[in-house]
Amino acid sequence: MSGRFRPRPGRVMQGYKFALDPNAGQEQALHSHCGAARAAYNWAVSWVTASWRQRKAEATYGIGEDELTSWRPWSLPALRKEFNRIKTTDPRFAEWWRENSKEAYNTGLANVAAAFDNYAKSKQGKRKGARVGVPRRKLKRKARLACRFTTGTIRIELDGRHVTLPRLGTIRTHEPTAKLLARVQGGTARILSATVRHERGRWFVSFQVEMVREITRVHQPDAAVGIDLGVTHLAVLADSSGETRYEPNPRHLDGALKLLRFHSRRVSRRQGPDRRTGRKPSKRWEKANDERNKIHHRVANLRTDALHKLTTRVRAEYGSVVVEDLNVAGMLRNKRLARHVADAGFGEIRRQLVYKGQRNACPTIVANRWYPSSKTCSACGTVKAKLPLHVRVFTCDACGLVLDRDENAARNLVALAAACTTGTGVAGDQDTSGVSKPRGADRKTRRQRPGRGGRAGGASLSHQRWEEAGDRCRDAEAQLALW
Repeated sequence: MSGRFRPRPGRVMQGYKFALDPNAGQEQALHSHCGAARAAYNWAVSWVTASWRQRKAEATYGIGEDELTSWRPWSLPALRKEFNRIKTTDPRFAEWWRENSKEAYNTGLANVAAAFDNYAKSKQGKRKGARVGVPRRKLKRKARLACRFTTGTIRIELDGRHVTLPRLGTIRTHEPTAKLLARVQGGTARILSATVRHERGRWFVSFQVEMVREITRVHQPDAAVGIDLGVTHLAVLADSSGETRYEPNPRHLDGALKLLRFHSRRVSRRQGPDRRTGRKPSKRWEKANDERNKIHHRVANLRTDALHKLTTRVRAEYGSVVVEDLNVAGMLRNKRLARHVADAGFGEIRRQLVYKGQRNACPTIVANRWYPSSKTCSACGTVKAKLPLHVRVFTCDACGLVLDRDENAARNLVALAAACTTGTGVAGDQDTSGVSKPRGADRKTRRQRPGRGGRAGGASLSHQRWEEAGDRCRDAEAQLALW
């Protein structure tokens, strides 16, 4: 492949994903490489944790700390060195390790090193999010098939319909690769790595590319839009010019439920696998299961396509986008809304808006999770104390505004675009002076009067009284000091 990569300012990392159409031999080789990555992963986990179990056993015999078995390192260079030492003599690898590329084993070892690092940082409190447990061995029936190539022959063929990977050879792609091929030949892109993965019933290859990407100017760079996500409507968009647009919810899963029930009943009537007795599935069960999986894959593809079209359209039009920091994990615990929330893809919408905004050098403002966008009147700023979820029309008791609940929330979100970002770095955070509350704490919205504290509503009445009392005390102290 000709074309030399010319480094320029504005280089970004981007992924290109293509579906593959391997033949029978290539598909077997893909399974072998992914299985080799899983075998290397399991060996590394067992090798590292063996020293932990040994030290724990020795401690029960009263052996001193200095005499215990030394800890085995989990860094990638150390794992590589030990694996290269034992791969020719260990019966688990000696007979077949030469059949696969070295990158397959390196994939498993690199994943182990990252997993132990995440575990150590989480235990030390240096990693955000939920606690990460000790890495465990991967089961063959549950492990995701994936393998990453960083060295060797990795290229896009000149015909635009084939890719070449180390030890796997040239594999036909299901779709043309002309866009990436043109960039590589033009010298504006350089392929760094390739990852093959089996998902949704077929094989895919993803190229990690370092490329020069020009910033695309949006249609309204000075305009902002607030996006309120929901189930009735997928998104309600209110821009700074006062225009409101409703994006319908496609409900792809709901449209396929009837067909899924039919195929699920067909699968349940046939002889499936049984782990307890070791029974193998029948051919008719496998055929029926494949037909059911095709429906799930189609729903997932339709959802992905719809979300990409929505986020691309929004990012190509507005300069600033305001979204909410939704507690999606908490919503999924609601048994009445879980299926609809999962089908909408709230988290994926926010992720795409953020990275697509970075391409155009446009900011994405994330409103605080506790910001009362639905309870605040977009006209006068009065904040309701309570607004149940079943109340879909917002009615202001102060100014008499009657508006759709989601449209009112979208208008409040777009108003945050002009506001200053608070000390926490999150728009709409009205309480930054106190001690931050733990995740999951309940912040109740207090009733607020209009005209105090800005457009979105002022401080609560009790807070205002405390401030007035403090002012009186300071005045009295000043008078005493002068006297």
